[in-house]
Amino acid sequence: MRLALRRVLTGLPGTGPVLVACSGGADSLALAAATAFVAPRLGRPAGLVTVDHGLQAGSAERAEAVAGWARAEGLDPVEVLPVRVDGRPGGPEASAREARYEALIAVARRYDAAGVLLGHTRDDQAETVLLALARGAGPRGLSGMPQRRDVTGVPLLRPLLDVPRADTRAACEALGLDPWADPHNADPAYARARVRTGALPALVEALGPAVVANLARTAGLLAADNAALDALADTALADVRTEAGGLSVAGLAGLPAAVRTRVLHAWARELGATPAALSHSHVAALDALVTAWHGQGPVHLPGNHRVRRQAGHLLP
Repeated sequence: MRLALRRVLTGLPGTGPVLVACSGGADSLALAAATAFVAPRLGRPAGLVTVDHGLQAGSAERAEAVAGWARAEGLDPVEVLPVRVDGRPGGPEASAREARYEALIAVARRYDAAGVLLGHTRDDQAETVLLALARGAGPRGLSGMPQRRDVTGVPLLRPLLDVPRADTRAACEALGLDPWADPHNADPAYARARVRTGALPALVEALGPAVVANLARTAGLLAADNAALDALADTALADVRTEAGGLSVAGLAGLPAAVRTRVLHAWARELGATPAALSHSHVAALDALVTAWHGQGPVHLPGNHRVRRQAGHLLP
């Protein structure tokens, strides 16, 4: 774990601290302990942030206990961030995730952090791929979680994506740490919990233990392919733009389907379509304006935006 973290931290730009997002579970607690060991040896300040979602009895006390441990380990700054989950759109899992990332990004900006460290493991990556398969996701969804993703200028870093979850538990045991077991992780009301406790173990039993690493490797391979296709799409989008602010239908029709749909997806987001609500069906409807045109009306996009075909152009 320390070697995996060292690879991510070595050469990380900026002089600000790295902040570990730590719930107190085995994965993030082991990552925080590794950070407390590795970061000072690299000359990098390191702190810890624990988010209290307020969804379970005793959550505030657990958050304070994690913060107290972090201070004793020499991590600085250390912050407890209470967040409000109720009243957000979407289910409880998505709402909690949105609130958590908002809080993490805000505190990272306040400290001018070089990055926020997240404790997702190889097992988490395999679960993400299985969930994406179940949803019928394309290559972007199947590429799973990236090791680095910048959100409004804040790098979110996942050093443990090649580390099995068993190693984080073993690290906690070796260090004498007592991680918290979140009951939500085994609650069948959540799809990820059902994958973790049922679907993935069944695959391991049927296909062997290598299935977890193979699923995670698939995500990495698809991520590389996606990056190449996205670069082609960026160039193609610039080529098919028109002076009227639309896109050339003839230019779009000449693109490979994998590039064309990426162009349409990127353009829809430029128009203001809500990213979380922009689905395959919306992009397919835009694509039909190019490839299956029979005089149909405009396509309605999330966020109350419309796209129509007129005189050989797609226009907002």
